[in-house]
Amino acid sequence: MAEENPVADTRRLAAKKQTLDDAYAAPANFLEIDVLNPETHLMGKKRYTDYEVRMRTNLPVFKMKESSVRRRYSDFEWLRDELERNSKVVVPPLPGKAWKRQLPFRGDDGIFEDEFIEERRQGLEAFINKIAGHPLAQNERCLHMFLQEPTLDKSYVPGQIRNT
Repeated sequence: MAEENPVADTRRLAAKKQTLDDAYAAPANFLEIDVLNPETHLMGKKRYTDYEVRMRTNLPVFKMKESSVRRRYSDFEWLRDELERNSKVVVPPLPGKAWKRQLPFRGDDGIFEDEFIEERRQGLEAFINKIAGHPLAQNERCLHMFLQEPTLDKSYVPGQIRNT
């Protein structure tokens, strides 16, 4: 019976040297989502702020590799509610509603203060990146609509995207 060589079993694999092309090539799979360019609008006596949601990806499940849409806080709430109701994804919390900032007779601009808008923007960006990075969420029709359709069809039929 031949004696086995234990040293041969524990040798390191020969590491392949990384070239500059490898180091600076596009990553194998990527999904980048930025929430940026907040704009406050006036509709009659009501004001609201919306944000640009810009996506870049090479994931095959997304039909568009780049998209840019504008979304309000209530649209993020809609996405959260849809995912909680129709998927098995554990949905992270949204940044808070900031009820105290919406009270009348404040000495500041409440939810329309630049500092608050920036805080909320950061929270929304963290929220959408956590969701979109989840493999199960990436197949949900509501996420695709949220990221890629100019207007949300809230009467859509929930379900999963078929990757063709």
